[in-house]
Amino acid sequence: MTADISSEAQRLKIVVVGHVDHGKSTLIGRIFFDTDALPEGKVEQIQKACELEGMPFEFAFLLDALLEEQEQNITIDTTRIPFRTAKRGYEIIDAPGHKEFLKNMITGAASADAAILLIAATEGVREQSRRHGYLLKLLGVKQVVVAVNKMDLVDYDEATFERVKAEYTDFLSQIGLTAERFVPISAREGENIARRATAKMPWYSGSTILETLDGFSAPTNLDDQPLRFVVQDVYRFDARRLISGRIETGKLSVGDPITFQPGNRTAKIATFERWHGPDRDFAVASESIAITLDEQLFLERGHVGVSDRWTADSDHTPGESGALTTDHYPLNTAKRFNASLFWMGGANLSVGESVRLKLATQETTARIAAISRVLDSSTLETVEGARNYIAKNDVAEVTIETDKPVAFDLHDHVPTLGRFVLVHERRVAGGGIITGVASDQGAVVSAEGTSNGLTTGQSPLATNIVWSDTQVSAEERVAKNGHKGAILWLTGLSGSGKSTIAATVNRALFERGYQAAVLDGDNLRHGLCADLGFSEADRTENTRRAAHVARLFAENGFVVLTAFISPTHADRQAAREIAEGGNIPFVEIFTQASLEACEGRDPKGLYKRARAGEIPQFTGIDAPYEIPTAPDVTISTETQTIEQASEELLQVIQEKTRQN
Repeated sequence: MTADISSEAQRLKIVVVGHVDHGKSTLIGRIFFDTDALPEGKVEQIQKACELEGMPFEFAFLLDALLEEQEQNITIDTTRIPFRTAKRGYEIIDAPGHKEFLKNMITGAASADAAILLIAATEGVREQSRRHGYLLKLLGVKQVVVAVNKMDLVDYDEATFERVKAEYTDFLSQIGLTAERFVPISAREGENIARRATAKMPWYSGSTILETLDGFSAPTNLDDQPLRFVVQDVYRFDARRLISGRIETGKLSVGDPITFQPGNRTAKIATFERWHGPDRDFAVASESIAITLDEQLFLERGHVGVSDRWTADSDHTPGESGALTTDHYPLNTAKRFNASLFWMGGANLSVGESVRLKLATQETTARIAAISRVLDSSTLETVEGARNYIAKNDVAEVTIETDKPVAFDLHDHVPTLGRFVLVHERRVAGGGIITGVASDQGAVVSAEGTSNGLTTGQSPLATNIVWSDTQVSAEERVAKNGHKGAILWLTGLSGSGKSTIAATVNRALFERGYQAAVLDGDNLRHGLCADLGFSEADRTENTRRAAHVARLFAENGFVVLTAFISPTHADRQAAREIAEGGNIPFVEIFTQASLEACEGRDPKGLYKRARAGEIPQFTGIDAPYEIPTAPDVTISTETQTIEQASEELLQVIQEKTRQN
């Protein structure tokens, strides 16, 4: 392991929180000054600027200057500013004033190991002081030092300090959080930050802020945690597909198998691709890398890679000899989970109301399915009576339901994948931690036990599954059928002729002795996809299911003709990659017809109903259709007859499925 990576992973990460104007920026600036963490000449530069402006120098300006510099080059949404003591390195994350401070504090996106919580001696414990304390408890930050700031403004009065300490200690005990130490400080004067204030506060004999931080436990070695490789994007370079992401926990080596969720797709690491990084065949926690795989998988932003260990026989339950086991904890994949939620939106959040959920790099529409309990975060009182909404500053125990499966951990197991935010009206309005998996019937799998036969951490969407051997090889099927399997994906507007062409070609193939099948969008929605609507997420899921079914047919030797609107480039590309992941020939066929022509045909009367407002989100009317930019075949049903179009496709099929 290289020194730079290991040092970053082993820094103690600190978040500084507190009520507005209680001195967070001043404290951070003073810490940087006292630990010589500032660039050479920075203090003198700011002092000179203050003189020119005729204003007094403040240590808060040091933080402002650092943030301003960092904003020039920052490409991520978290501020990280390092400093060192004689003992070790530190990193202050989510600094106040950063535009994403609120979001990152809720999510713990940078996973704080410890916290400094400021309370001004001049004002005492405020409502935000309580809320921030509860947030630290909620996010699992157990190492906390409370800094009672602005002691210089109360003449370093011991009674004032003890009064604040007693009140806040009582509050923390109610929420089950213990402060390592209360330290009376003056951030402006530098008292009890790095040096002891023996002259100003002789009544205090405890440690300084930096001494307290040095006494905190070192961060857990993330390399030894279960692998969580979070996919940020997928790029195509020449013949390579580079899957870029960050190893949040665990480690990877070339040749390691890696399974991606959602979807349970497995391949082996072929290479690591780095820019300006060390040339080596392994990668560790906190490293951002790109990988290539030994086979093509359809992956996109939001997928999470985990490491599985298999023994020879998989006919066992998890944990037994011969079963699938994972490092410590399995990654859950589900559409329902239980959570402790902190809500800060301007309006109430009602049960069933749609919000956007962000978890690591995943994003999907979600809603509150049920509320178990509501707590006022400042008074810690349980809100009496049943409620179907969460008000501003409430903490609630809820069940969350998402439009599509998400990959997550229980927060007690792997915090990075157990935290999320909720976005409402384009603003981060809340967030929380995942406490258990909820089944469709509401059964819960908590971090402590089991429920309804599900083992701890196990998801209703099981990951301990493998492909079954059908004992008939692809070569045998080709020899028997006289042709290979393939997928012909017909896409186009409703009424463009997809289903008619597919049915006509299917009949011709049948008469020629081909194994062929048609998958029609309407037919699948009667059964397999009956649970889906026509939202963007549901359309994507509909296409995904259809592509996997088509692949299963093609792998068994069938020529599969699919007739789906499949309106987006991304969904059609996903279908192609699902097919190509099984080495199945895939032909994208654009049935080209203008909206006017399709609406003029209107064989099912759907356009008329859509124009009347009876069918919302109808493709071509009030939902978009992305015209294929490079289809394999284009058929104009305005200029070609069905017979001509069918004959053209039959020639394509003959070429694509011919025996080698």
